[in-house]
Amino acid sequence: MKYVQPLCTLLFGVAVLLFFGLAYPHHLHYQEQFQLFLFDSTYMWEVVKLPGGLADLLGRFCTQFFLFAWVGALIIALLLSVVQLLTLGGLRSKGGGQRSKVKGQWCYGLSFVPSFLLWLFLLDENALLGGVWAVLLTLLASWLFDQLPRGWVRRILLIVAVPVLYWVAGPVCIIFFLLQVSRLPMALLMAVMVFILSFFLPVPSRSLWLGIHYYRYPTEIPVMLWAATLSVLVYRLLAPRSSLLAQRSTLHAPLSSLHSPLSTLLSVVLVAVVMGGFVWKNSNLKAERVMHYDFMARHQQWNRIIETINAEPPNNAIGCTVQNLALGMHGALVYQLLDYNQNGTLGLLPDVQSDAFSPLPTAEVFYQLGMVYTTQRTVFEAQESILDFQKSARCYKRLAQTNLIIGSYAVSRKYLTALQKTLFYRDWANETLTLLGNEEAISKHPEYGRLRKFAYHDNFFFSDHVTVEMLQSLFLSNTENRLAYEYLIAYCLLTGDRENFAKYAEWGKKLGYPTVPRRIQTSMQQ
Repeated sequence: MKYVQPLCTLLFGVAVLLFFGLAYPHHLHYQEQFQLFLFDSTYMWEVVKLPGGLADLLGRFCTQFFLFAWVGALIIALLLSVVQLLTLGGLRSKGGGQRSKVKGQWCYGLSFVPSFLLWLFLLDENALLGGVWAVLLTLLASWLFDQLPRGWVRRILLIVAVPVLYWVAGPVCIIFFLLQVSRLPMALLMAVMVFILSFFLPVPSRSLWLGIHYYRYPTEIPVMLWAATLSVLVYRLLAPRSSLLAQRSTLHAPLSSLHSPLSTLLSVVLVAVVMGGFVWKNSNLKAERVMHYDFMARHQQWNRIIETINAEPPNNAIGCTVQNLALGMHGALVYQLLDYNQNGTLGLLPDVQSDAFSPLPTAEVFYQLGMVYTTQRTVFEAQESILDFQKSARCYKRLAQTNLIIGSYAVSRKYLTALQKTLFYRDWANETLTLLGNEEAISKHPEYGRLRKFAYHDNFFFSDHVTVEMLQSLFLSNTENRLAYEYLIAYCLLTGDRENFAKYAEWGKKLGYPTVPRRIQTSMQQ
């Protein structure tokens, strides 16, 4: 028994690590790109001054490491393993520091249920890590409190814990008071406190009861988070009773095996099979594939994109957008457009939607084409669509670049100064700051100099839906823009515009496209 339980916790942590590292890495990247953690006292104060602020701050601090998927997976594995240990440890320390004798080891596996429910919670890309920290801090406070001897000091500290723990972890801390002997009075005291705070804090009263930063959608209830919280209470109430039944069963020889290490292992296996099945069934692997395409486009991994679409063609709009961009960056869009699945013209340049995620791959296409102003507007609107009103490190970086390219150095400096206060974007920001105002350095830069030359020179009416006229204007403003030409030809192919296709094909001869692929000729003749 001495080694069985630590081994089970270790195996659980390894399972979480492998799941998020292998099956769900781009969900972690998704989380990282929709926050901007700053090592700045003003920023930190804005977070911790609200109920649950410390848990939220810790969650944001850890989420910045999700830029590296395996580091993020390790953090989640450690957090969920600690929650399991605290769930079990709180039961063993129950009773003012005296370790209770829990003999019903067949129910040991149930101590993993809260961690599994938190795992299910984190499957949702809108679940925030601050919720997991809130549960962990609450269980840690409960475990520490149980080490105190019973008496007046303990009672006074219990009363003090009501506002302190609520401000640290948010409403999830209700489980702390439900685990104490004086359950009802403490729970009522917390309810009265929250009711009074609703008149003074600039936060919807609903959020004060359900949590401010547990979930990205302010109006949604994080059901799995609350289920994990309440499952701790159920376990604490159930385990002692099962222990009593197990003690009585020792009168019967056949039942004595309930105390063996094997019974502990079997209980863990049973919970792991059932709850693990729920985890796999609720995993959104389709969204993971979409996020994978977005991740590759964000980091301009054009070769990797080509390898991915050759292995398994994309079956979603964002995948098609990224696929065509990679083909265009390789100079192969004209020749291989019809070799891959398409989504009509929306596979080239989709209409910009009013959400935080789907416009970003489209903005990447705008950026590479040289539509810098369009990129800036699209990225800014995507950032403002983040539902929990956070800023985005990814968007800040792109906005700094677009303002640098168009010569708005003061605005670019604002974004770069903020990125200087981050952990993983600081070096890039420092390097980019040296370019501001240095026209010669910008013109020689392989990316910024090229995009500055490709940008529109004439004003015209812009539509949210990209048209052939807009692509034509982009190409004619700089005929070295091969990507714009390929998108122009592809647009004609997908719309069946034979007249313009013939005209643009003649232009292509000057760019080194002397022939039109036979398959394209056949397609245009049909």
